[in-house]
Amino acid sequence: MKRAAVIWAARTVTAQRLAAGSSILVGRIGTRTAAWIRAGRREDLTGLAAALGCIARALLVAAGAYLLWRVIRAAPALLWALVPAWCWAALRAAPRTAAGPAPEEAPEAPEPDPRDAVLRLLYEALGERPSMYLSDLLQHLQKGGHGTGWSVADLRARLEALGIPVEMRLKTGGRNASRGVVKEQLPPLSQPAPQEASPASSTAA
Repeated sequence: MKRAAVIWAARTVTAQRLAAGSSILVGRIGTRTAAWIRAGRREDLTGLAAALGCIARALLVAAGAYLLWRVIRAAPALLWALVPAWCWAALRAAPRTAAGPAPEEAPEAPEPDPRDAVLRLLYEALGERPSMYLSDLLQHLQKGGHGTGWSVADLRARLEALGIPVEMRLKTGGRNASRGVVKEQLPPLSQPAPQEASPASSTAA
């Protein structure tokens, strides 16, 4: 009976890890696919012309999914290789604590909200300005060592994924309308900024 209980517990843990890992994989694939499609948008164009790249990439994704479905229907034996590969990837992606924390294990401290970190950078970049173009914002962030190698499309996709609004036709400083952020539209910080010693107190003798 004890051996059967151990086997049952091991199967339950494995099933939970497979479910958790599969959910993580689906989320990663969906997020990366959506980001890749959004990156096809032309920032120098407007209207339908700007979205043609996104439409083309979405059609490529749909065609790839349809082609995979046709291949599996024509050769179902491929599932003998695809299913184990997916399970292996799901087990690797699943956290070790997918089945729940061990007894008497101390709860982990909550992870900081990544949106708060981005919002602090935005507020710092905006300063006293009411708005800022994404191109100018990206230059400011990269000077501070953030977003290295990003394009404006990458920055926009990151902000939208975090639920930070992006103004589609911002016009400021006499320049042409383009995408940007408006301070009044930014959500508030969910956590207060960490207290730091002031320069006067840190340099006082």
